Amino acid sequence: MISRRQFFRFIGGFGALGASTAAYGFGEPLLALRVARYDLTPKQWPADFPLRIAVIADLHACDPWMSLERIEAIVERTNALDADIIVLLGDYVAGHRRVTRVIPAGEWAPVLAGLKAPLGVHAILGNHDWWDDKTVQRDGQGPTVARRALEASGIPVYENDAQRLTKDGRPFWLAGLGDQLAYVPARRFRPVRRIGVDDLAATLRKITDAAPVILLAHEPDIAMRVPARVALQLSGHTHGGQVRLFGWSPVAPSGPKLVYGHVRINCDVVISGGLGCSIMPFRIGVPPEIVLVTLGGAKAAPG
Repeated sequence: MISRRQFFRFIGGFGALGASTAAYGFGEPLLALRVARYDLTPKQWPADFPLRIAVIADLHACDPWMSLERIEAIVERTNALDADIIVLLGDYVAGHRRVTRVIPAGEWAPVLAGLKAPLGVHAILGNHDWWDDKTVQRDGQGPTVARRALEASGIPVYENDAQRLTKDGRPFWLAGLGDQLAYVPARRFRPVRRIGVDDLAATLRKITDAAPVILLAHEPDIAMRVPARVALQLSGHTHGGQVRLFGWSPVAPSGPKLVYGHVRINCDVVISGGLGCSIMPFRIGVPPEIVLVTLGGAKAAPG
């Protein structure tokens, strides 16, 4: 089976053969930005408890594909959705080498600090945020540069943590899983043998009452193990396959059931198509998106 990296390199080379194909593949990330809306009624979420969640995933900040100006536009568009809470699902750092400049965390994190919502902005990390930090990979422990930058900008980062929040006096839990692919397996010099820093059981043990739960997990893979106690899992990582033809993604890094959109496994799962690119700087058939999830029958926000 062809790997994700091999497939994207093949498509990139093939697209370069024709000007129209190349223009579409490379132009779509820069020109298109949509809001993907999901109105959900999970059985574990009270039907009379409206909550709007704006989701940003897989920015992959770099010039020219995801410039600071473009991130500013994403922040402005997200704020205009008037969500109750904003969540960031990881992979803030560049995901490929075909860039004119890698944007440091000290530059993109303050831009994300412009995000505003009544219940705050909450983040987890993605695999690239771990892989890009050579010191963390060498030492086998964090915190990563990305985490420090986010926290310095006032955005809390969850790693196997859970926080009880309230809206209009009604509680719910927001839980964030540590990344499932934090350490690059090929780096044998690192002093740890594990790949991920995720601990689902420890995360869920921090939930101390019966209030409904929203779980943030960068890779959607964990969905097969998430118990029905959780109402909603929000994930990124896949980029919707990054190439999607007639609803089919040739590359499915988390398996064919966990590529894009809304699926139900043990709980409701929404997988964002994300905003940036990995391996190659193009998207075909899956434009960059901000996700807006509405729970509890609330009307969708403007935007």
